[in-house]
Amino acid sequence: MQSLLNIFVGIATQPAILVALIAMLGLLLQKKKATEVVQGTIKTFAGFLVLIGGSGILSNSLTPFASMFKFALHVQGVVPSNEAVVAIALVKYGSTTALIMLTGMIVNILLARFTRFKYIFLTGQAMLYVSCLTAVILVSAQLGTGWQTVLLGGIFEGTLLTVTPALTQPFMRRITGGDDVAMGHTGNIGYAVSGLFGKWFGNSKHSTEDLKIPKSLGFLRDSTVSITILMGIVYIILAVIAGPTFVQSKLSSGTNYIIYALVQAGTFAAGFVVVLQGVRMILAEIVPAFQGIATKLVPDSKPALDVPIIFPYAPNAVLLGFFVSFIVGTLSMFAMIALGTTVIIPGVVGHFFCGAAAAIYGNSTGGRRGAIIGATVNSLLISWLPLYILPVLGGLKLASSTFADTDYLVPGIMLGNLGGYGSVALITGILSFTVLVILTSIFLNHKGKKNSVKNGVA
Repeated sequence: MQSLLNIFVGIATQPAILVALIAMLGLLLQKKKATEVVQGTIKTFAGFLVLIGGSGILSNSLTPFASMFKFALHVQGVVPSNEAVVAIALVKYGSTTALIMLTGMIVNILLARFTRFKYIFLTGQAMLYVSCLTAVILVSAQLGTGWQTVLLGGIFEGTLLTVTPALTQPFMRRITGGDDVAMGHTGNIGYAVSGLFGKWFGNSKHSTEDLKIPKSLGFLRDSTVSITILMGIVYIILAVIAGPTFVQSKLSSGTNYIIYALVQAGTFAAGFVVVLQGVRMILAEIVPAFQGIATKLVPDSKPALDVPIIFPYAPNAVLLGFFVSFIVGTLSMFAMIALGTTVIIPGVVGHFFCGAAAAIYGNSTGGRRGAIIGATVNSLLISWLPLYILPVLGGLKLASSTFADTDYLVPGIMLGNLGGYGSVALITGILSFTVLVILTSIFLNHKGKKNSVKNGVA
């Protein structure tokens, strides 16, 4: 049993393998030729590896950024990092997490099959992290590690990962200009809120991608050039503030600190280019392959994919969102120091990926102003909500890291506080959540049919 569990976790936590298998299934269901099945599967697999590699390059280039920032400002506190807190938690909750994840995937497929929320969540590491958060909270609420925890945790995770892509899909249609792909990330609640705030307070006539650049500066239209220059300026300023002694002794292994800063900026830009190439490869293969699954197993279903999938649609918003989100996170940190609370140090990777996406969503409904507002609102959520999830994480509240994205924070806080009222309240809350999603689906389907009849559509 344990070996099978390990194999499942190994596959499910490797998005490249998981999505390649999904693509292969879709192509087989369409009865494609063997050569087409092999070609589509391998290209999907390679495309995801390219995407993951690009994301890794981005994350690695941001690590020294975070180190220089902490040293320059002399701050200590809790750093929101999903990878770090999950690594700590899996030591104790590994088996329970894996079983919840397996149950959650089944629940996700069933809900996609029988409700109007046709989203198959395919971001493996996000599923693992949500499962881990759920396991920690349920066990901390004295539910134990038995089958009840696995079943309840799976129902909660599967429902959450079905409904959050639905929240963002109206905005995804605006961003991508189609309805083929959904957002499969754990910042979806924040992205939906960003899109709404952009709609309410922005101006859609002026997109971040319509910035007018003089002819003499036309080379800045090349995203690789503009990203390298902008990040180079930021890295050099931070390196100067941190000082050559710190950079050269702790980070660059003796390389001149200015040269090191420039290389990191170029590495960041290179990672971005790799991500864009990976996205193109995936979309070219997974969308056609997914038609087989949509036709045979889950009619009209859509793959929910990781957050870099939207970066090519608004590269200017990506950079704008990162800087706005990080600045707001830094200001929030200073406010926490002044208030005497636990200090949440802005996680650079979290603010990059979530801030960028929030700006893209805000831009889709409210243009440049919407992008700034969306990134600001999302940053406030991921900066302050960690203060409220720490008390419900049991022994993990003493760790130097915690969960970072809104889809961990908002449901985690609600679930944890329900657990404070006892297991009956927790069980009732989880089951009510799933029932509410099903009833909402029934209501929306009924409303859709009623409108179709009213408009004379059969």
